[in-house]
Amino acid sequence: MKEDKRINRAIIVVLVGSFLLRAFVSGFIELGNDEVYYWTYAKFPDWSHFDHPPMVGWIIQLFTLNLYFDHEVFLRLGAVVFGTLNTGLIFLIGKKIKDSLTGFYAALLFTASIYCFIIAGIFIMPDTPQVLFWLLSLWFLLDCLPDKNLTRISRIELLLSGVTIGLALLSKYHSVFLIGGVFLYMILYNRNWFRAKETYFAFLIALAFFLPVIIWNYHNAFISFTFHESRVGYEGIRIHWEYFGTELVGQFFYSNPVNFIIILFSLFALFGRKQFIERNPLRVLLVMSLPLTLVFMGFSLYSSTLPHWTGPAYLGLILVAAAWLSGNTGHDSSTKLVPWPLRIALAFQLILVIVGGLQINYGLVPLKRHGIDDMTTQLQGWRQLGEKFKGVVEKDKSSHKCFDGSPIITYRWFPAANLDYYVAKPLKKKVYSLGTLSRIHKYYWIDKIRGNIQKGTNAYYIALSNDYTNPHQRYGLLFDSIVAADTLKIYRGGELTWEAYIYRFYGLKREIRFDKLNDFFEPTNDRICYWIDEIKTHPIMLSDVKEKTRQRGATFDDVIWDEASWMAEIEKHK
Repeated sequence: MKEDKRINRAIIVVLVGSFLLRAFVSGFIELGNDEVYYWTYAKFPDWSHFDHPPMVGWIIQLFTLNLYFDHEVFLRLGAVVFGTLNTGLIFLIGKKIKDSLTGFYAALLFTASIYCFIIAGIFIMPDTPQVLFWLLSLWFLLDCLPDKNLTRISRIELLLSGVTIGLALLSKYHSVFLIGGVFLYMILYNRNWFRAKETYFAFLIALAFFLPVIIWNYHNAFISFTFHESRVGYEGIRIHWEYFGTELVGQFFYSNPVNFIIILFSLFALFGRKQFIERNPLRVLLVMSLPLTLVFMGFSLYSSTLPHWTGPAYLGLILVAAAWLSGNTGHDSSTKLVPWPLRIALAFQLILVIVGGLQINYGLVPLKRHGIDDMTTQLQGWRQLGEKFKGVVEKDKSSHKCFDGSPIITYRWFPAANLDYYVAKPLKKKVYSLGTLSRIHKYYWIDKIRGNIQKGTNAYYIALSNDYTNPHQRYGLLFDSIVAADTLKIYRGGELTWEAYIYRFYGLKREIRFDKLNDFFEPTNDRICYWIDEIKTHPIMLSDVKEKTRQRGATFDDVIWDEASWMAEIEKHK
């Protein structure tokens, strides 16, 4: 009892401390490319979206009072609140499966996890609500799935899991692994559930929650499903060990390296038949974790994947690791409550948050001077760009260049959303993203809402030095003339980090309409392959691709495919 009081006081400290740290960081750095794009989900709500289901947009609407409070702090407030709730929830789940110490260790492992604390707990992402509803699903399933007597309480909890799984599906598509885990457990360990009507009602409840997404996709050529299918699509018989390595290293880092090692030790202990957790909760946690991890590890052998896709799988594995740790440390009140591996994991997380925030805002470490690509430069400077672009617009107004009310045009969902939030919104300008659907994503629907672009329209185009795209190449056929207007320099800590090149587009030659979805599909692979051959046989074009490969740190095959796609797209719209 005394030990439980000690743990309860400690978990309150963890919850309050993690909330305050999350809240501070949320207002300290600008929105990332993904976050500012999900802002458009709230600004232009729908039953679903090109990339993801609608939940993240609804969360933003809820915590900003439908964007009445439109600052970064309020946009991320849902993540800060949910992240704190999730920390408390995983504590309660750990306490349920074993004891208070297990719950406390689970909360610390969760706090030390880069995925759980930062990606899903500070940044506003689809993972933010998904983690909450995934944990709530685990809460119910840990009670009901092992029950061979199918008691009334277990039947109710299974129905409630249908609700939480449905909400998880509204957050992110691969929450379908929760349904797969439920049926896998029933097949392997408790087939009695197949004789209960609640099993099928729970499935129908989850499906009913997900129905708006299905209907939206039905009316939009199932484009969201085909898009995600292409992201994990089969790229041929050759195994890509570089993709597999990236996925493995990504999971290692996103989990927190110390967390990852602790999880591995706990799994090795299971293989050694050590009993540190009861069999039934262990089974539930493993069927909800291992399939997701193994499937995406398998995908990574043949196509490029993103490590955070497997993030929810580590929720169950964190609980297994916490049970293993509690079995090794015990309840001796004379010992330190936080064992040294967890202290190292938490210290690593704290250092990462502090150094990362300072690097983003102030360029603490001058990586560019040493020839190292500094990805943090993409997370700053947008507000500065908005302020400086305002000066360009005001100058154009005063010199009567007929650009009052002119839209900003770009070619991809990012930087379109960044420009929309930080540059266009303060000026009450519209942003249009003109390109193929797989490049502009939700902006196909945003463009439709904002209306057709009339013949004769003038526009601005903003090109970025760290992601430059030649406006003459992309839009030279659409306008009478394109003129370079200004170069805006973006500084961080007194050092130039990137530049924005402002162009004026004069005289749109024909009205641009946004009527047909098919008009925005990618060019055929045959035409892309044709342009790949053209680039490879053209010395100047080939040299340009090699230079872009070096600058981006990408593979030659990826860059030449991207360049050839652009050429085929230009050809298509001639």
